[in-house]
Amino acid sequence: MKKLSIILPVYNEEGNLLKLFNELDDVVRKINLDYEMIFVNDGSKDKSLSVLDEIAGRNKNVKVIDFTKNFGQTAAISAGIDNAAGDILIFIDSDLENDPRDIPVFLGMLEQGYDVVSGWREKRWQGKLLTRKLPSSIANWLISFISGVKLHDYGCTLKAYRAKFVKNVRLYGEMHRFIPIFISWNGGKVGELKVNYRPRQRGKSNYGILRTFSVILDLLLIKFLEKYMNRPIHFFGGLGFASFFLGTLSGLAAVVLKITGLRSFVATPLPVFSALLLIVGVQLIALGIVAEILMRTYYESQNKPSYNIKTKINL
Repeated sequence: MKKLSIILPVYNEEGNLLKLFNELDDVVRKINLDYEMIFVNDGSKDKSLSVLDEIAGRNKNVKVIDFTKNFGQTAAISAGIDNAAGDILIFIDSDLENDPRDIPVFLGMLEQGYDVVSGWREKRWQGKLLTRKLPSSIANWLISFISGVKLHDYGCTLKAYRAKFVKNVRLYGEMHRFIPIFISWNGGKVGELKVNYRPRQRGKSNYGILRTFSVILDLLLIKFLEKYMNRPIHFFGGLGFASFFLGTLSGLAAVVLKITGLRSFVATPLPVFSALLLIVGVQLIALGIVAEILMRTYYESQNKPSYNIKTKINL
């Protein structure tokens, strides 16, 4: 029988935890699966840990991981993944905004052949068009455009995964929201499901609109890792040659202006631009070579292949 692992990052949610547990317990008892709930206390400063200790004392299916300090939601989810024993992993927020009653629908979509099912809080920003909905829509569109994975709500924690796809994903920064992208890039099938969004009733949100910028920077990093991890010389070398080419053009333009008498070298910034671009070009090419050496050391020191095999036949 398959086992279900529900992973819940917790940060200052003492007023929500007992109600959330009761809702989850009511849902999982109706599902014909062995289950565990893994609460990861991410350095809460309130009484969240005491509440979790009480819940775990009453139900042995409840596991608690307590961090020494606040490491962030990505680290909490990563710890949950590392300690999960389930074949199916469900991530859910501990602030009651996600509805546990959606879990059976997620499981049904996994049964239809999806490897990831991501939640979509369609009605989350009603009444906040300019301040929250528009910036959120732009950020999600930009992530979809860069990654090639079309989702409406990357920020929704409520997601379901087949464990075999997510166990090998290493997470840093704010990258937990990009797990569906990693899995899609590695051949997994990604689906999306509208969920019942419930506005927070207790406590305060730990997220601000400024976090969008760090999310986009993380996305650019994983896009680089996906496309150029095995050939960094192509990225840095390409930029280097482009800079070298522009520097050469600037230098030639400065020479032409000098020969025709239109501008002397000291009367135009072109010589400075030329020297700067040529130097940057050389540095980028050198950086690409160093990155290529590091990449090869990374793979060869671990005897790690630079590919993923989907299936084998007669082997």
